[in-house]
Amino acid sequence: MMNALERRSTFALSSIFALRMLGLFMIIPVFSIAGQSYQGATPALIGLAVGVYGLTQAILQIPFSLLADRFSRKPLIILGLLLFALGGAVAAMSETIYGVIIGRAIAGGGAVSAVVMALLADVTREEQRSKAMAVMGMSIGVSFMVAFSLGPWLTSLVGISGLFWVTTIMGLAAISMLLFVPKVTRHHKNYQQGYVAQLKQVLKMGDLNRLHVSIFALHLLLTAMFVYMPSQLIQFAGIPLSSHGLVYLPLLIISLFFAFPSIILAEKYRKMRGIFLTAIAGIVLGLLVLIFGYESKYVLLAGLGLFFIAFNVMEALLPSWLSKSAPIQSKATAMGINSSSQFLGAFFGGMIGGQLLLLNNTSMGWGILAGIAVLWLLISFSLAQPRYLSSLVLALPETKQTDEWTSQLLAIRGIEEVVVMSDQQFAYVKIDKQLIDEAARQDLTQLLGKEVAI
Repeated sequence: MMNALERRSTFALSSIFALRMLGLFMIIPVFSIAGQSYQGATPALIGLAVGVYGLTQAILQIPFSLLADRFSRKPLIILGLLLFALGGAVAAMSETIYGVIIGRAIAGGGAVSAVVMALLADVTREEQRSKAMAVMGMSIGVSFMVAFSLGPWLTSLVGISGLFWVTTIMGLAAISMLLFVPKVTRHHKNYQQGYVAQLKQVLKMGDLNRLHVSIFALHLLLTAMFVYMPSQLIQFAGIPLSSHGLVYLPLLIISLFFAFPSIILAEKYRKMRGIFLTAIAGIVLGLLVLIFGYESKYVLLAGLGLFFIAFNVMEALLPSWLSKSAPIQSKATAMGINSSSQFLGAFFGGMIGGQLLLLNNTSMGWGILAGIAVLWLLISFSLAQPRYLSSLVLALPETKQTDEWTSQLLAIRGIEEVVVMSDQQFAYVKIDKQLIDEAARQDLTQLLGKEVAI
């Protein structure tokens, strides 16, 4: 089970992620309708306003994450959240669609999703990492669904500009959650790399690239769907925009009942690849249902429900899988590329959704999205099962300098990383059991002065 520190840190960092995502995504289910009130608004510019934050996120995730592999992660997170809050304020004060686009772009400049995930990986043991990442992933999925539920309701109360002010408040509130996360110092092997070499190393890893394609496709489809869907809920299901939250929230709750068991199966029985491919197939199936049955209220809701279930499973699995597959010394960099892919997908999803609104053929629109999902499924078939590490929790030595002690630990075969929490006076030692041999066990016993069960 998670210890108290892991639970507190997981809650705090998941809350930061959730608050950011709530602020970013509450406008998606309402802006294709409410955005028409801005001066200069066109369907294409409305789509750009929805998705442009993804473009600036995609551009800045990698620079932020490269820095986060070398420097303290917390100050970078604070900077990103301040940019996020500023962008919300700019959009809230705008009267034209162009002002909203600028504000959304600034908000996207707070590109710290990867830094938050990397910090969570630092403060959790390997055996508990999947749980923590699953909670993070679920917080993302839940924040999406809650955003789609709250957005229409809040817009009816405070208007679209008020909704942007809410995002600013959420960004500032998220900063306070860092108080619950401990200060950490990371030590690992093979860290002497230049920025370019580090980036090239990560980009050459085939399975990581497939995970990047997966997050790109997932968020492209999600964003496009919620630009394309609201008008159909109004036209074919007879549900007014202010009541769309009453559609999304029950579907969210239902999807969670499927998502949690799926994560348990994937982690406990190491069936991550099978569950992963099944979830993509579920997204394909949901879109196929929408192609042929969008004119029926209940078939439309069924297709949307299938999509939500599969989406939440994917949101929980992807961060966990990425944390297992990424090189330890380049963890934030790999997560930065993944987050860039995520937000680039959201950018293109917003743009594609805006263009789908111009089509006179609704089935063709859903067919285009289904085709993207099928291509994603084909690319993902070559994914291999991820690598599994383990963790030891060791008290810091009283008779040695911490840096000397960590260097001696890292010299032992099979020990991959040591994360020191000086305030708590202990460290997480991350090991690869397949590399630990008898000589390594003896070296570890000699260093610690006692035998450790591995």
